[in-house]
Amino acid sequence: MLGLLGDLTETHEEAQISAGDGAKALFVIPLAQMGSLNAAEQTIPSRSWRKVIGRELPSADTLARVAQRVSLDEIRDVMAAHYAKLKRNKALPAPKHGLIALVLDGHETTSTYLRHCTTCLSRRVHTAEGEREQRYHRYVAASLVGEGFHMCLDIEEIGHGEGEVVAALRLVARVHAAYPRAYDVVMGDALYAQAPFFLAVLAQGKHALAVLKNEERDLYEDAMQLCAASEPVRFERLDGRRSVEAWDLCGMTSWDSLGQPARVVRTREKGRVRRQLDGEVEETSCEWMWVTTLPAAAASVQTVVELAHGRWDIENRTFNEGANEWHLDHVYRHEPAAMRAMLLLTMLAMNVFRAFVRLNLKPALRRRYTLRHLVRLVLAEILVDTPLVATG
Repeated sequence: MLGLLGDLTETHEEAQISAGDGAKALFVIPLAQMGSLNAAEQTIPSRSWRKVIGRELPSADTLARVAQRVSLDEIRDVMAAHYAKLKRNKALPAPKHGLIALVLDGHETTSTYLRHCTTCLSRRVHTAEGEREQRYHRYVAASLVGEGFHMCLDIEEIGHGEGEVVAALRLVARVHAAYPRAYDVVMGDALYAQAPFFLAVLAQGKHALAVLKNEERDLYEDAMQLCAASEPVRFERLDGRRSVEAWDLCGMTSWDSLGQPARVVRTREKGRVRRQLDGEVEETSCEWMWVTTLPAAAASVQTVVELAHGRWDIENRTFNEGANEWHLDHVYRHEPAAMRAMLLLTMLAMNVFRAFVRLNLKPALRRRYTLRHLVRLVLAEILVDTPLVATG
């Protein structure tokens, strides 16, 4: 994860990051798998580091200090350069419906009773020892979702006394400045069904889509009444696993603060799953409702449904995979700038590795080996070249 801190200056006060050096971009992957700076420090004798970065790996203390001082804009520039190269090579295709989504979601990376910093949020938690003050950090992440790829783009920390959407507005503005043509629609959960957010997205020339849940809203109530008085359209999801009944309600004017008609899509979905515990097949059903600015001419009701369900990609492939496989939630140094740098570098490692697997390995290999196995092979290149030094 800290791989792009490799070219340290003589004073170790900053990291010079080169977007064009592919080897140094891959250098980020093994460190992201080690889970701590002290674990990385134990591999300093490895001859592989000098082959990859031209020098020995710095100490854990040096890496931590540099993480506090490294320019976040430089890391973001590396991520943007990686995206631009993939885009030039036509390696980021749009789905069949032609719309690429920017997905936003909040995530809590850490919580502790012991340490805190200037940007820590706090809450009172009831424990077995009584009520205690817990410190934690929350971020909004932005990921790009297309045909067969998922790409982390940026993060924004949620500050004291502000909601997730406030931080998301800052994030969307920065992402749009860096990736103005990368996506067509911005998606979020029910928190994002707010007029300020939708209007900010529309001002960028993009469309917005969010879950609609609040049963007390006029828009929700009117949509339910119209659904009761009309027949749904029926189709199968593209993966063939669910049958869908969908109501497509265009021109809804119940959202006064939006200042323009909105479109509401409601679905009932049925499918079958085989339970892992007993192998029994069970029928499942669920209902969803979304509000969007996408016109029917630009996206059919089936397209809206496929887009909306793609929102789960950020939960599965950014947060769950990041925490379980890449130590995304680990606090390498409890300091605001260092934590942001670590998160961005971990996301870069995930992007680089996914692109490597998707574009360089044959389909037979991808089917045979898990991503966990493949990334451990990369880590093994460093560990196998670390000599054992006898003590005593």
